[in-house]
Amino acid sequence: MTTPSDSADTIPAEAAPAAASDSSDAKSEASASPDAKSEASASPEGKSEKGVRAEASRRRTFAVISHPDAGKSTLTEALALHAKVISEAGAVHGKAGRKSTVSDWMEMEKARGISVSSTALQFNYRSTEASADEPLDNVINLVDTPGHSDFSEDTYRVLTAVDAAVMLIDAAKGLEPQTLKLFQVCRHRGIPVITVINKWDRPGQTPLELLDEIQERIGLTPTPLYWPVGIAGDFRGLLRRGEDGAPREYIRFTRTAGGAKIAPEEVMDADAALAKEGSEWETAAEESELLSATGQDHDQELFLGGQTSPVIFASAMLNFGVRQILDTLVELAPPPRAREDVDGTPRDVTDPFSAVVFKVQAGMDTAHRDRLAFMRIVSGVFERGMVVTHAQTGKPFTTKYAQTVFGRERSTVESAYPGDVVGLVNATALAPGHTLFFEKKVEFPPIPSFAPEHFSILRAESAGKYKQFRRAVDQLDSEGVVQILRNDLRGDASPVMAAVGPMQFEVVAARMKAEFNVEARMEPLGYALARRTDAESADELNRQRGVEVFTRSDGVMLALVSDKWRLQYIQKELPDLTLEPLVAAAD
Repeated sequence: MTTPSDSADTIPAEAAPAAASDSSDAKSEASASPDAKSEASASPEGKSEKGVRAEASRRRTFAVISHPDAGKSTLTEALALHAKVISEAGAVHGKAGRKSTVSDWMEMEKARGISVSSTALQFNYRSTEASADEPLDNVINLVDTPGHSDFSEDTYRVLTAVDAAVMLIDAAKGLEPQTLKLFQVCRHRGIPVITVINKWDRPGQTPLELLDEIQERIGLTPTPLYWPVGIAGDFRGLLRRGEDGAPREYIRFTRTAGGAKIAPEEVMDADAALAKEGSEWETAAEESELLSATGQDHDQELFLGGQTSPVIFASAMLNFGVRQILDTLVELAPPPRAREDVDGTPRDVTDPFSAVVFKVQAGMDTAHRDRLAFMRIVSGVFERGMVVTHAQTGKPFTTKYAQTVFGRERSTVESAYPGDVVGLVNATALAPGHTLFFEKKVEFPPIPSFAPEHFSILRAESAGKYKQFRRAVDQLDSEGVVQILRNDLRGDASPVMAAVGPMQFEVVAARMKAEFNVEARMEPLGYALARRTDAESADELNRQRGVEVFTRSDGVMLALVSDKWRLQYIQKELPDLTLEPLVAAAD
């Protein structure tokens, strides 16, 4: 991480960015919500312990985890569409007339149809199951994540900021490597998982085969809440399961042009469903009862304990089953809870304000070249302009420019509560894992860095651009786009980039050119593994063939090794040397 100057630690030096002049559907509709927390400061009631707990209980903060091309960005938009935040959904490679996905804002994302960065979407939603005596809607905080496996470290950071996860599975492909890896992170962090089997409108496996795969491969008992009527590729609707698997109702969907609008639903009882769908309904009803016979009914305690996962079948592209996903999140996903600090002491949601920074992103507004630090509020009430303390430096930090972000669109935040995600503009002192607090001191555990597996030397094409090059390297390093390694042999002019996947290097090159006007040259380094080491071991390791020791920007020393066989040889011959694995390290 870069070392911020004293002036940057306290008050942002740049003026607040102006709001976008063109008001999109997303922005105008979100701003129109009567419950939007960005419109007014917290009331005195909202600041009380009872008020804070009540506001926290309304929140549902979650992320979607999936393998590339499982439909994550499409689902993100479909959820926003059903919450009436946007009026029309779009997919990057969808049909003509569909807009590009608003949560994908980088040019690389739009061109390739992938999610490279994280973006946070907040919207209000009232469950169709809500009773009349519940006056307020729920507040949904959906933290979108990179879908490509090369950016799994960014996803790991996001998973430190959520209370639940939606595991998105392709109906044809089943569980895929990236999904499995991210599920293990959820399990490690104790995050309950709701499973969505997507693309049921296309040919795929049978529903029972998919449930068996989930149980066998990850040890999670799937407990479907809704069961598909019609095989994969012939998605007619959903059977809503009741007690002992008996059908509660049938929800029949109707397609819309290009899937750009909410799919109309027709709700009918079992007799009407049988008359409408015939044998397809009979098959769905029989399979639903079979699930109950094998103990695959929802149990809230087992779900929160990470032993079971509610299952919903859907087609995000057609907007089938999307309302059911939102209703399930509101009804079953946990609200914000106490979080342990570095000493293991719980920080309750009603304690004074505290927050964790989980993501730093620059370049979201090319007109202002600003930098946003996304923080997840852990406790208390956040009010724009409050002066808080930066735990890592002990210095005051002003929060004058606070925003919620929806793709490229932004709105000012006046107040926020536990579970909310707020972007702080020009927060140059902040880095992922940092803590902010008010009054009652607290520091939360840092976010570990993933073990990099790809390494490349970075140089500026023009020596005359060295100053801009250094600034760009420091900026991208502090955001966590890549890890920057240095040693005396290579010098500052040739830092080494370390990343989980090689596409992260492409992001660096693209952003250096777009944001800093610097052409960069990259040269792959012949190392495949990284291990944490120390100063006592560094000299001996540097004498070994196929090993080079670097210092990361946060001061951690890393030994890069050519391959696992070389690593095994050194560990066998020189067992006293420090070579410790990092998070998600390769064997």
